[in-house]
Amino acid sequence: MAGGDGLTVGAASSLVGVTVRTLHHWDSIGLVCPSDRTFGGYRVYSAGDIARIHRVLVYRELGLPLESIGELLDAPATEPLLRQREQLVERISRLQKMVTAVDRLIEAKNAGLLLSAEEQVKIFGTNWQPSWVAEARERWGDTDQWAQYAERSATRTADDWSRISEQVSALNDDLATAKRAGVVAGSPEGNALAERHRESMAAYFECSHSMHVCLGRKYAADPGFTTHYDTLEPGLAAWLRDLINANAQAHGTNPETATWS
Repeated sequence: MAGGDGLTVGAASSLVGVTVRTLHHWDSIGLVCPSDRTFGGYRVYSAGDIARIHRVLVYRELGLPLESIGELLDAPATEPLLRQREQLVERISRLQKMVTAVDRLIEAKNAGLLLSAEEQVKIFGTNWQPSWVAEARERWGDTDQWAQYAERSATRTADDWSRISEQVSALNDDLATAKRAGVVAGSPEGNALAERHRESMAAYFECSHSMHVCLGRKYAADPGFTTHYDTLEPGLAAWLRDLINANAQAHGTNPETATWS
């Protein structure tokens, strides 16, 4: 500028919030070049240059590469802008889907089950108590297993839960039938049933053999779990615990020292 009222690179850097190094880089690639000079011959940024920097910052915030930004700024027609707008709309759509997924994960982590009370009873049976989910969250909401459960729950529909419920019912029927038939702990059939039960827990969280033993203890000692299994077949809870212990032993886990890990 003849009047010398442009901005030096340091002043421009402070004004727009980018480093001097960044401005030097943009100058070297021709993205934003200082177009005026002081009376002393030093190159400075004019008001138009500063406006161009702000436009670069807007496009960069949207995730565009510098090469594309330069093409947009220098494009004589609107076609490049329209193409870029389409890409931005697509990106916004993807981000919105990500936001929705995160919202569902937050909701699942807080609620435990993204089903209404009516849907829960319809899917899991009239003996199901929707309050059990809140109680489970109160007891285990800070555990890694609850986090895994929430991640799985966030992506599931009512139909998904219906399929899981049907699989659990089929497994319980097979367990009751096997006990009545005299299947004993440690037998090939008993180990297969225990392993099938352990693998079924993956619908909720990854369950090691050691963790499975801990669950078996709870089935036989916790009145709520014991009643659930013994209603299906008298003595089923303790029998299932024994099956789980024998299967864990066969897989190298000592049931006497097993911990939740």
